[in-house]
Parts: sequence; structure tokens; C-alpha cells
Amino acid sequence: MQLHELKKTHKAKKPKRIGRGGKRGHYSGRGIKGQNARAGAKFKPIVREFLKRYPKLRGYKRKSIIRNQKSKSVILNLELLEKKFKPGENVTPEILLGRKIINKIKGKVPKVKILGKGELTKELTIERCFFSKSAKEKIENAGGKII
Repeated sequence: MQLHELKKTHKAKKPKRIGRGGKRGHYSGRGIKGQNARAGAKFKPIVREFLKRYPKLRGYKRKSIIRNQKSKSVILNLELLEKKFKPGENVTPEILLGRKIINKIKGKVPKVKILGKGELTKELTIERCFFSKSAKEKIENAGGKII
């Protein structure tokens, strides 16, 4: 079947004729005066309004990037824990901060998320951290604990 062989299954609905007397005459359902009663473009393009809202001063983009980074948690991979910790040690955000693996954000200890990149062979006890599924499996397979 080709495009030129397609046929409609129903008749096209005719548009309602307005402005010719009867129930849709005179103002034709548009009210009296105002922007909505006029012909032509009724509203400004939405994209332009969004563009106008943002500040155009120098340094704005850089500040927004920093602001977004500070609100996120710190991300670590298992390969880093493998290098920095001995078997049987505890891993908490405070210990990571003490060993200078992570830094404070706005004077507070940040949330830590551990991802599953790399291998883990040591038994580690991990507390108060978030995990990906792959990281959780690898930690438990190595004999570690998640508290």
C-alpha cells in the first residue's frame, strides 16, 4: 500500500461557521474587546518569555553550575574504597571526610552514594551511605556489611 492509495474512513467534519447571525453571531463567542476578541496572534511566544526571565549578567551560568553541584551528594566508586581501606574497616561519611576522600559542602558532611565501578575484595562495614544495586551486590559478595 502506498500513500496515494489511502482513503478516509469517514467524512471530514466541517468547521462551525461563526459570525453570521444565530447563536454564534455578533461577537462570535469571544466577548467584547480585549486581546482575546482580536484577530491574529493572541499571545506572545512562550519560549521568549522563559528566556527573558533569566538574568543576563556575567558569571550567571557559572554560579548556577556550582549551586547544582552543591545540592547533590558525593559519588564514590568501589575501586576507590578498595585502594583506601583495609579489610574489616568501617566506612562512614565522617571517616571518608577524615581521610580527605571527600570534602565538606557548605560546612556540612555531605551525603555519599557508592557506585559499582571496579571490584571489591575486602570485607568492609558501610554505614549511612546510599548504594546502587550493583555496588550493594559486590559489597555483599565480598563479605561486607551494609548498615
